[in-house]
Amino acid sequence: MIRVGKITNTHGHKGAVKVQPLTDYPERFEELQDIYLVDGERKEKLTIESIKYQKNNLILEIKEIKDMNQAEMFKGKYLFIEMKDARPLPEGHFYIFQLIGLQVYEGNNYLGKIRDVIQTGSNDVYIVKRENGQKDLLIPALKQVVKKIDLETQTMQVELLEGTLDES
Repeated sequence: MIRVGKITNTHGHKGAVKVQPLTDYPERFEELQDIYLVDGERKEKLTIESIKYQKNNLILEIKEIKDMNQAEMFKGKYLFIEMKDARPLPEGHFYIFQLIGLQVYEGNNYLGKIRDVIQTGSNDVYIVKRENGQKDLLIPALKQVVKKIDLETQTMQVELLEGTLDES
């Protein structure tokens, strides 16, 4: 399952919810009929009835949420889609969830695992958790740095810019 939004608040008295989209394509919600709310072990299928845009948020009317009191219980919960509903990406592009956990190498030198991705606007930055309590390594997602991403082997091959390891 892929996380695509977070319910941040209620909207109105009829049970609509305000959703912060966690996708580069907020309009993709219009392509969906169903969305999933996952809360621990509980997975609930919800039906989207209508979508409105409000600044950087979406207002969703969901069939299963009947009033504001019920909507209140969903605040802070995440919305997911199934992998089959994900938009295909161009070759060489990856979803963030696919990158988290990749083992990062420079040649045969193991650097650590990607623990998060910072989206800066100009280029993403991979946060690599190092072993032995070393400071996290920040690797810019640039073609001159990231040489290969292999999802099958869960590895990323990089060629660090000069001085990158000195700073960590």
